[in-house]
Amino acid sequence: MSTTNVGSGSQPRIVTLTANPSLDRTIALTDALRPGEVQLAASAREDAGGKGINVSRAVAAAGVSTVAVLPLAADDPFATALGAAKVPALPVPIDGHSRANLTITDPAGVTTKLNLPGAALTPAGVEDLIAAVVAASEGADWLVLAGSLPPGAEDSLYVEIIRAVRARWGIGSPRVAVDTSGAALRAVVYDASPDLIKPNDEELAELAGIELEAGGILADAVLPVAQALVPARVAAALVTLGADGAVLVTSEGAWVAVPPRIRVVSTVGAGDSSLAGYLLGDVSGAGPAEALRRSVQYGAAAASLPGTQAPTPDDLPSGEVIVRPLGLGART
Repeated sequence: MSTTNVGSGSQPRIVTLTANPSLDRTIALTDALRPGEVQLAASAREDAGGKGINVSRAVAAAGVSTVAVLPLAADDPFATALGAAKVPALPVPIDGHSRANLTITDPAGVTTKLNLPGAALTPAGVEDLIAAVVAASEGADWLVLAGSLPPGAEDSLYVEIIRAVRARWGIGSPRVAVDTSGAALRAVVYDASPDLIKPNDEELAELAGIELEAGGILADAVLPVAQALVPARVAAALVTLGADGAVLVTSEGAWVAVPPRIRVVSTVGAGDSSLAGYLLGDVSGAGPAEALRRSVQYGAAAASLPGTQAPTPDDLPSGEVIVRPLGLGART
Protein backbone atom coordinates (compact mmCIF):
# COMPACT_ATOMS: atom_id res chain seq x y z
CA MET A 1 0.00 0.00 0.00
CA SER A 2 1.23 3.48 -0.85
CA THR A 3 1.56 5.63 2.27
CA THR A 4 2.38 9.26 2.78
CA ASN A 5 4.54 10.60 5.58
CA VAL A 6 2.78 13.80 6.58
CA GLY A 7 5.16 16.69 7.09
CA SER A 8 7.81 15.59 4.59
CA GLY A 9 8.05 16.27 0.89
CA SER A 10 5.46 18.14 -1.13
CA GLN A 11 2.12 18.74 0.53
CA PRO A 12 -1.08 17.35 -1.03
CA ARG A 13 -3.40 19.85 -2.63
CA ILE A 14 -6.50 17.75 -1.89
CA VAL A 15 -6.79 15.71 1.32
CA THR A 16 -9.66 13.26 1.72
CA LEU A 17 -11.06 11.40 4.70
CA THR A 18 -12.97 8.17 4.30
CA ALA A 19 -14.10 7.25 7.80
CA ASN A 20 -15.97 4.15 6.61
CA PRO A 21 -14.02 2.63 3.69
CA SER A 22 -15.39 -0.33 1.76
CA LEU A 23 -14.15 -3.10 -0.46
CA ASP A 24 -16.51 -2.62 -3.40
CA ARG A 25 -17.45 -5.81 -5.20
CA THR A 26 -19.31 -5.22 -8.46
CA ILE A 27 -21.14 -7.95 -10.37
CA ALA A 28 -22.35 -7.27 -13.91
CA LEU A 29 -25.37 -9.32 -15.01
CA THR A 30 -26.25 -10.38 -18.55
CA ASP A 31 -29.91 -9.44 -17.95
CA ALA A 32 -32.06 -7.48 -15.52
CA LEU A 33 -31.90 -8.55 -11.88
CA ARG A 34 -34.55 -11.18 -11.03
CA PRO A 35 -34.85 -11.49 -7.23
CA GLY A 36 -35.20 -15.06 -6.00
CA GLU A 37 -33.69 -16.59 -9.15
CA VAL A 38 -30.29 -17.95 -10.15
CA GLN A 39 -28.67 -15.74 -12.79
CA LEU A 40 -25.51 -15.73 -14.87
CA ALA A 41 -22.99 -12.99 -14.15
CA ALA A 42 -21.01 -11.54 -17.04
CA SER A 43 -18.13 -10.27 -14.92
CA ALA A 44 -17.02 -9.24 -11.43
CA ARG A 45 -14.43 -6.84 -10.03
CA GLU A 46 -13.16 -5.48 -6.70
CA ASP A 47 -12.17 -1.88 -6.00
CA ALA A 48 -10.94 0.04 -2.98
CA GLY A 49 -13.99 2.18 -2.29
CA GLY A 50 -15.49 4.79 -0.04
CA LYS A 51 -16.34 8.30 -1.13
CA GLY A 52 -13.13 10.02 -0.08
CA ILE A 53 -10.97 7.30 -1.59
CA ASN A 54 -12.93 7.55 -4.84
CA VAL A 55 -12.25 11.30 -4.90
CA SER A 56 -8.54 10.77 -4.27
CA ARG A 57 -8.35 8.12 -6.99
CA ALA A 58 -9.77 10.52 -9.59
CA VAL A 59 -7.58 13.38 -8.36
CA ALA A 60 -4.44 11.23 -8.46
CA ALA A 61 -5.32 9.97 -11.95
CA ALA A 62 -5.41 13.61 -13.10
CA GLY A 63 -1.88 14.18 -11.80
CA VAL A 64 -2.85 16.38 -8.84
CA SER A 65 -1.32 15.61 -5.44
CA THR A 66 -3.63 14.02 -2.89
CA VAL A 67 -3.61 11.86 0.21
CA ALA A 68 -6.44 9.66 1.45
CA VAL A 69 -6.80 9.38 5.23
CA LEU A 70 -8.66 6.29 6.44
CA PRO A 71 -8.92 3.90 9.40
CA LEU A 72 -7.21 0.65 8.43
CA ALA A 73 -5.91 -2.39 10.28
CA ALA A 74 -2.53 -3.74 9.17
CA ASP A 75 -4.01 -7.14 8.28
CA ASP A 76 -7.08 -5.80 6.46
CA PRO A 77 -7.46 -7.28 2.94
CA PHE A 78 -8.65 -3.81 1.91
CA ALA A 79 -4.99 -2.73 1.97
CA THR A 80 -4.27 -4.87 -1.10
CA ALA A 81 -7.03 -3.24 -3.15
CA LEU A 82 -5.96 0.21 -1.96
CA GLY A 83 -2.38 -0.48 -2.99
CA ALA A 84 -3.55 -1.58 -6.44
CA ALA A 85 -5.39 1.73 -6.80
CA LYS A 86 -2.07 3.58 -6.37
CA VAL A 87 -3.58 6.23 -4.12
CA PRO A 88 -1.21 7.88 -1.61
CA ALA A 89 -2.76 6.96 1.73
CA LEU A 90 -2.39 7.73 5.40
CA PRO A 91 -3.82 4.75 7.30
CA VAL A 92 -4.81 5.17 10.93
CA PRO A 93 -4.49 1.82 12.76
CA ILE A 94 -7.70 0.33 14.18
CA ASP A 95 -9.07 -3.05 15.21
CA GLY A 96 -11.43 -4.74 12.78
CA HIS A 97 -11.69 -4.83 9.01
CA SER A 98 -13.30 -2.58 6.43
CA ARG A 99 -16.78 -3.44 5.26
CA ALA A 100 -17.62 -5.00 1.91
CA ASN A 101 -20.26 -3.46 -0.36
CA LEU A 102 -21.93 -5.45 -3.11
CA THR A 103 -23.15 -3.73 -6.29
CA ILE A 104 -25.16 -5.48 -8.99
CA THR A 105 -25.53 -3.85 -12.39
CA ASP A 106 -27.48 -4.91 -15.46
CA PRO A 107 -26.99 -4.06 -19.16
CA ALA A 108 -29.44 -1.14 -18.87
CA GLY A 109 -27.29 0.47 -16.17
CA VAL A 110 -29.76 -0.27 -13.35
CA THR A 111 -27.79 -0.56 -10.11
CA THR A 112 -28.64 -2.46 -6.92
CA LYS A 113 -26.44 -1.97 -3.83
CA LEU A 114 -26.04 -3.86 -0.57
CA ASN A 115 -23.92 -1.95 1.97
CA LEU A 116 -22.59 -3.64 5.10
CA PRO A 117 -21.66 -1.85 8.35
CA GLY A 118 -18.03 -0.98 8.85
CA ALA A 119 -15.58 -1.64 11.67
CA ALA A 120 -16.43 0.20 14.87
CA LEU A 121 -14.20 3.06 16.01
CA THR A 122 -13.22 3.35 19.65
CA PRO A 123 -13.02 6.78 21.30
CA ALA A 124 -9.24 6.55 21.01
CA GLY A 125 -9.60 5.62 17.34
CA VAL A 126 -11.76 8.68 16.72
CA GLU A 127 -9.13 10.90 18.36
CA ASP A 128 -6.37 9.33 16.26
CA LEU A 129 -8.38 9.83 13.08
CA ILE A 130 -9.01 13.50 13.85
CA ALA A 131 -5.32 14.06 14.63
CA ALA A 132 -4.29 12.41 11.35
CA VAL A 133 -6.64 14.60 9.32
CA VAL A 134 -5.41 17.74 11.06
CA ALA A 135 -1.77 16.85 10.35
CA ALA A 136 -2.44 15.91 6.72
CA SER A 137 -4.31 19.18 6.09
CA GLU A 138 -1.23 21.38 6.49
CA GLY A 139 -0.83 23.46 3.34
CA ALA A 140 -3.68 21.73 1.47
CA ASP A 141 -6.12 23.58 -0.79
CA TRP A 142 -9.10 21.36 0.02
CA LEU A 143 -10.10 18.86 2.70
CA VAL A 144 -12.83 16.45 1.63
CA LEU A 145 -14.89 14.74 4.33
CA ALA A 146 -16.89 12.11 2.53
CA GLY A 147 -19.14 9.16 3.10
CA SER A 148 -21.10 7.58 5.91
CA LEU A 149 -19.82 7.39 9.46
CA PRO A 150 -18.77 4.04 10.95
CA PRO A 151 -20.16 2.52 14.14
CA GLY A 152 -18.66 4.24 17.17
CA ALA A 153 -18.53 7.68 15.52
CA GLU A 154 -20.96 10.40 16.55
CA ASP A 155 -22.99 12.31 13.98
CA SER A 156 -20.84 15.31 14.89
CA LEU A 157 -17.54 13.72 13.78
CA TYR A 158 -17.17 15.91 10.69
CA VAL A 159 -18.01 18.99 12.77
CA GLU A 160 -15.28 18.07 15.25
CA ILE A 161 -12.77 17.58 12.43
CA ILE A 162 -13.58 20.91 10.79
CA ARG A 163 -13.20 22.73 14.08
CA ALA A 164 -9.92 20.96 14.87
CA VAL A 165 -8.45 21.73 11.43
CA ARG A 166 -9.43 25.39 11.56
CA ALA A 167 -8.21 25.74 15.15
CA ARG A 168 -4.81 24.30 14.19
CA TRP A 169 -4.20 26.03 10.86
CA GLY A 170 -6.22 29.24 11.16
CA ILE A 171 -6.25 31.34 8.00
CA GLY A 172 -4.05 28.71 6.38
CA SER A 173 -6.74 26.06 6.73
CA PRO A 174 -7.90 24.27 3.59
CA ARG A 175 -11.38 24.85 2.33
CA VAL A 176 -13.66 22.02 3.41
CA ALA A 177 -15.96 20.03 1.12
CA VAL A 178 -18.44 17.61 2.67
CA ASP A 179 -20.22 14.77 0.88
CA THR A 180 -22.42 12.86 3.29
CA SER A 181 -26.11 12.57 4.14
CA GLY A 182 -28.64 12.35 6.95
CA ALA A 183 -27.72 13.44 10.45
CA ALA A 184 -24.02 13.86 9.62
CA LEU A 185 -24.82 16.32 6.83
CA ARG A 186 -27.33 18.18 9.00
CA ALA A 187 -24.75 18.59 11.77
CA VAL A 188 -22.15 19.98 9.36
CA VAL A 189 -24.54 22.43 7.71
CA TYR A 190 -25.90 23.83 10.96
CA ASP A 191 -22.77 23.70 13.12
CA ALA A 192 -19.62 23.91 10.97
CA SER A 193 -20.03 26.37 8.04
CA PRO A 194 -18.40 24.18 5.35
CA ASP A 195 -17.08 25.73 2.15
CA LEU A 196 -18.90 23.24 -0.07
CA ILE A 197 -21.50 20.52 0.31
CA LYS A 198 -22.25 17.97 -2.40
CA PRO A 199 -25.61 16.32 -1.83
CA ASN A 200 -27.68 14.75 -4.55
CA ASP A 201 -31.25 15.95 -4.99
CA GLU A 202 -32.70 13.37 -2.57
CA GLU A 203 -30.13 14.16 0.14
CA LEU A 204 -30.77 17.89 -0.26
CA ALA A 205 -34.52 17.37 0.09
CA GLU A 206 -33.99 15.24 3.20
CA LEU A 207 -31.75 17.94 4.67
CA ALA A 208 -34.44 20.57 4.09
CA GLY A 209 -37.22 18.30 5.32
CA ILE A 210 -39.24 18.64 2.11
CA GLU A 211 -40.28 16.67 -0.93
CA LEU A 212 -39.24 18.03 -4.31
CA GLU A 213 -42.11 18.63 -6.69
CA ALA A 214 -42.51 15.69 -9.05
CA GLY A 215 -42.77 16.11 -12.78
CA GLY A 216 -41.00 19.44 -13.02
CA ILE A 217 -37.49 20.42 -14.02
CA LEU A 218 -35.21 19.04 -11.33
CA ALA A 219 -32.67 21.87 -11.52
CA ASP A 220 -35.39 24.44 -10.93
CA ALA A 221 -36.73 22.41 -7.99
CA VAL A 222 -33.42 22.17 -6.12
CA LEU A 223 -32.37 25.78 -6.78
CA PRO A 224 -34.43 27.53 -4.05
CA VAL A 225 -33.57 24.78 -1.57
CA ALA A 226 -29.85 25.28 -2.15
CA GLN A 227 -30.20 29.07 -2.15
CA ALA A 228 -31.73 28.88 1.33
CA LEU A 229 -28.43 27.43 2.53
CA VAL A 230 -25.98 29.55 0.51
CA PRO A 231 -24.36 31.62 1.89
CA ALA A 232 -26.22 31.58 5.21
CA ARG A 233 -25.08 28.08 6.19
CA VAL A 234 -22.58 26.95 3.55
CA ALA A 235 -20.38 28.86 1.13
CA ALA A 236 -21.43 26.78 -1.88
CA ALA A 237 -23.59 23.79 -2.80
CA LEU A 238 -22.92 21.37 -5.65
CA VAL A 239 -26.09 19.34 -6.12
CA THR A 240 -25.76 16.31 -8.39
CA LEU A 241 -28.85 15.29 -10.33
CA GLY A 242 -27.84 12.03 -12.03
CA ALA A 243 -28.69 12.05 -15.73
CA ASP A 244 -29.96 15.66 -15.36
CA GLY A 245 -26.45 16.92 -14.56
CA ALA A 246 -25.70 19.17 -11.60
CA VAL A 247 -26.52 22.55 -10.07
CA LEU A 248 -23.93 24.81 -8.46
CA VAL A 249 -24.98 27.60 -6.10
CA THR A 250 -22.43 30.07 -4.72
CA SER A 251 -22.57 33.61 -3.37
CA GLU A 252 -21.80 34.73 -6.95
CA GLY A 253 -24.74 33.03 -8.61
CA ALA A 254 -26.20 29.72 -9.71
CA TRP A 255 -25.61 27.49 -12.73
CA VAL A 256 -26.86 24.20 -14.11
CA ALA A 257 -24.80 21.85 -16.28
CA VAL A 258 -26.32 19.14 -18.47
CA PRO A 259 -24.16 16.14 -19.46
CA PRO A 260 -23.81 14.72 -22.96
CA ARG A 261 -25.49 11.44 -23.85
CA ILE A 262 -23.50 8.45 -22.60
CA ARG A 263 -24.00 4.72 -22.21
CA VAL A 264 -24.51 4.18 -18.49
CA VAL A 265 -22.63 1.15 -17.14
CA SER A 266 -22.60 1.80 -13.38
CA THR A 267 -23.64 4.88 -11.43
CA VAL A 268 -21.68 3.82 -8.32
CA GLY A 269 -19.11 6.47 -7.52
CA ALA A 270 -20.38 8.92 -10.13
CA GLY A 271 -21.18 11.52 -7.48
CA ASP A 272 -17.71 11.11 -5.98
CA SER A 273 -16.15 11.67 -9.39
CA SER A 274 -18.36 14.73 -9.85
CA LEU A 275 -16.91 16.20 -6.67
CA ALA A 276 -13.39 15.30 -7.79
CA GLY A 277 -13.98 17.02 -11.13
CA TYR A 278 -15.21 20.18 -9.43
CA LEU A 279 -12.17 20.30 -7.14
CA LEU A 280 -9.80 19.67 -10.04
CA GLY A 281 -11.39 22.57 -11.88
CA ASP A 282 -11.11 24.79 -8.83
CA VAL A 283 -7.44 24.08 -8.08
CA SER A 284 -6.63 24.69 -11.75
CA GLY A 285 -8.00 28.24 -11.38
CA ALA A 286 -11.29 27.71 -13.20
CA GLY A 287 -14.28 29.88 -12.33
CA PRO A 288 -17.51 28.41 -10.90
CA ALA A 289 -19.18 27.67 -14.25
CA GLU A 290 -16.11 25.94 -15.66
CA ALA A 291 -15.55 23.97 -12.43
CA LEU A 292 -19.18 22.82 -12.71
CA ARG A 293 -18.55 21.76 -16.29
CA ARG A 294 -15.58 19.69 -15.15
CA SER A 295 -17.72 18.18 -12.40
CA VAL A 296 -20.35 16.96 -14.84
CA GLN A 297 -17.71 15.64 -17.24
CA TYR A 298 -16.19 13.53 -14.48
CA GLY A 299 -19.55 12.29 -13.24
CA ALA A 300 -20.56 11.22 -16.74
CA ALA A 301 -17.21 9.53 -17.26
CA ALA A 302 -17.58 7.54 -14.05
CA ALA A 303 -21.09 6.41 -14.99
CA SER A 304 -19.74 5.03 -18.26
CA LEU A 305 -17.16 2.82 -16.50
CA PRO A 306 -17.76 -0.52 -14.74
CA GLY A 307 -17.54 -0.89 -10.97
CA THR A 308 -16.21 2.06 -9.02
CA GLN A 309 -13.37 2.84 -11.38
CA ALA A 310 -12.05 6.36 -11.11
CA PRO A 311 -12.11 8.18 -14.46
CA THR A 312 -8.92 9.60 -15.91
CA PRO A 313 -8.76 12.69 -18.12
CA ASP A 314 -8.74 10.32 -21.12
CA ASP A 315 -12.12 8.91 -20.04
CA LEU A 316 -13.97 12.23 -20.14
CA PRO A 317 -16.82 12.24 -22.69
CA SER A 318 -16.23 14.07 -25.94
CA GLY A 319 -19.78 15.41 -26.09
CA GLU A 320 -20.57 18.97 -25.04
CA VAL A 321 -21.54 19.81 -21.46
CA ILE A 322 -24.00 22.70 -21.60
CA VAL A 323 -23.71 25.17 -18.71
CA ARG A 324 -26.15 28.03 -18.21
CA PRO A 325 -27.04 30.45 -15.40
CA LEU A 326 -30.02 29.63 -13.23
CA GLY A 327 -32.53 32.05 -11.76
CA LEU A 328 -31.23 35.58 -11.54
CA GLY A 329 -27.61 34.50 -12.02
CA ALA A 330 -25.26 36.72 -10.04
CA ARG A 331 -26.40 37.93 -6.64
CA THR A 332 -26.10 41.36 -5.17
